[in-house]
Amino acid sequence: MSQRTLRERVPSPVRAAVGRSTRTFGRLTAASRILPGLLICGGQRCGTTSLYRALAQHPAMLKPVCHKGVHYFDTSYDRGLSWYRAHFPTKATARRVAAGTGLAPIGFESSPYYLYHPLAAQRFARDLPGVKVIVLVRDPVERAWSHHAHEVARGFETVADFAEAVAAEPERLLGAEQKLRIDEHHYSFDHQHHAYVARGQYTDYLEPLADVVGRDRVLVLDSGEFFTRPEDAFERVLRFLGLPWLGEPAFARHNARGRPSPMSEELRRKLSGHFEPYDAALTEWLGGAPSWRR
Repeated sequence: MSQRTLRERVPSPVRAAVGRSTRTFGRLTAASRILPGLLICGGQRCGTTSLYRALAQHPAMLKPVCHKGVHYFDTSYDRGLSWYRAHFPTKATARRVAAGTGLAPIGFESSPYYLYHPLAAQRFARDLPGVKVIVLVRDPVERAWSHHAHEVARGFETVADFAEAVAAEPERLLGAEQKLRIDEHHYSFDHQHHAYVARGQYTDYLEPLADVVGRDRVLVLDSGEFFTRPEDAFERVLRFLGLPWLGEPAFARHNARGRPSPMSEELRRKLSGHFEPYDAALTEWLGGAPSWRR
């Protein structure tokens, strides 16, 4: 029986209690723990989980001890850096990995909302000097449709029809980003969960990210290429991180969902036209036209 199957058989309250105990211990030992050198920041529904699990198989990559996504720099920043450190392996673990591989290990996590929260990049640029960032991009029409299905399935979306959710988006998001910018304690459920079209405007987020982190520390991957030629995409990731290829990682697609409602061809054409200038602007980031526009 796989470890994942065993975890799924453990009752949720028990898993939650174990997670709380682990983080409490982590906070008590925060000074002896590493901070990440890599963040997978999005985009949401673009293959971030698949990349995270592939990277976690590399012997020099150290994932969080509890959760793939810590969400510190977006929704939990008020908890403090010691709370964040509590999620990562100890420096002693890092030293053992270094001794065993001859490589400098890299801690990492994946929180896709980091790309979209207007304060996140400023925060991790300040708190994690030199951090590298990976962003995956996907056909924004398919991404929006998948995002909506994901929120419906989790019970975070009450508008089950995709077209209706798209139509409701502008009003739902009205003023949300501004409030997040001016009040660091503000939280917007709509901004986190219901920005279906806005999140496919990738360069709106990539440009500010590069401004604060540094363009050379941001790698943008086309998720279509990652899923069709995973070895080539993974090789780019390892070069970006300065790591050799070790072992044979298993590449798999995770978190795929069915769609609760169909998308009309009219809506598809409308959305495709809306995203056309944003997709064109991605060419500079990808070194060519995105896969969905070829």
